[in-house]
Amino acid sequence: MRAYVCVVEVRLHLNDSHDLKGKRKVLHSLKAQLRQRFGASVAEVDGHDTWQRTTLVCALVGGGDVGHRADELERFVEARCPDGCAFQRDLLSLADIRG
Repeated sequence: MRAYVCVVEVRLHLNDSHDLKGKRKVLHSLKAQLRQRFGASVAEVDGHDTWQRTTLVCALVGGGDVGHRADELERFVEARCPDGCAFQRDLLSLADIRG
């Protein structure tokens, strides 16, 4: 079996968030759902001090189904953040990582 890592950068616009506390509440819930539903490792990597924009990075590890799981993750995020989101994805095999 081949092993893959898929890294998905998620840029979000949270139009309904009016302060940092509201943003943290939305992100805490979203990150927990991504971890539980997709087994993703999730981190906020940008936009810490802005209350309507943020960037998350999600990592998925597995076999050949990783790309399909990333598609599902993106659809899940789009359904919960209709104000705007953009994705960028990198898929690496274990051989790519080892060099």
